[in-house]
Amino acid sequence: MPVSRPTYGGQAVIEGVMIRGPRAMAIAVRQPDGTIVLRSEPLGGIYSAAVRRVPFVRGVAVLWETLALGMRALAWSAAVAAGAPGDAAEARTLGLVTWLTMAASMAFGVAIFFLLPVVGTAWLEAFLPGLAVVGLEGAIRIALLVGYVWAIGRSEEIARVFQYHGAEHMTIHAFEQGQEPTVPAVRRFAKEHPRCGTSFLLTVGVVAVLVFALLGSPPLWWRLASRVVLIPLIAAVAYEAIRFAGFHQRWPVVRWLFAGNMALQKLTTRAPDDEQIQVAIAALDRAIAEERGAAAGPA
Repeated sequence: MPVSRPTYGGQAVIEGVMIRGPRAMAIAVRQPDGTIVLRSEPLGGIYSAAVRRVPFVRGVAVLWETLALGMRALAWSAAVAAGAPGDAAEARTLGLVTWLTMAASMAFGVAIFFLLPVVGTAWLEAFLPGLAVVGLEGAIRIALLVGYVWAIGRSEEIARVFQYHGAEHMTIHAFEQGQEPTVPAVRRFAKEHPRCGTSFLLTVGVVAVLVFALLGSPPLWWRLASRVVLIPLIAAVAYEAIRFAGFHQRWPVVRWLFAGNMALQKLTTRAPDDEQIQVAIAALDRAIAEERGAAAGPA
């Protein structure tokens, strides 16, 4: 029986993995010369605030921290993977370009995945009931998500990121089952994980259908506005859903309801090689050490 342990999550970055716990985060990246570079820090402010324990409110906080921490980690990992020393790469983690890139990416995502399906189905209101139109809108949104993930996965560079994504999941699985973090031990676990960000995105698509159905068929301008304004609410509900699923995987009904989430991860994870698993283990080990230091407080 696995022992109760702190919850860790993470994401793949360029030639590496970021792992974060309740109080700290760590990134491990493999340099061109084959060595692994580590960076870690305690997390304060919104990253460890009491708001993270408030149901539904915490979903919005987690969404923001995922974007902020993720962009910082990606910028740092890209610099290290390109050959920059760790200290020099640090200057790229909080640059203006990073934040502008994040803002542009968010705007693009909202436009493509939330607004485009509304525009694409608006003309059907003359022929179909409102609920049917909302259902088609949701189906298009999910199809766009799946198609986008499949398309970017065709790139060799993204395929390597997806391998690190698999390594991250397998390493966290091993930790959660109380296994010693070694390559042979990690290899025994699945590369899909119920708390994955991919699961979150698909759950957002499903929750969006339910929420938007409650609005009926308002004028087009209001439908477009509501798709943007209600994103935080949808994200909050989706987060609670995957959080519940992540801690109740032993229930057959939960596995059935969230089978689509696990299936989608077949597209966003790849089987990692031993060196990629070593990087994920290094990130987890550093995150655990940093977490213990943050919990202990100042000496």
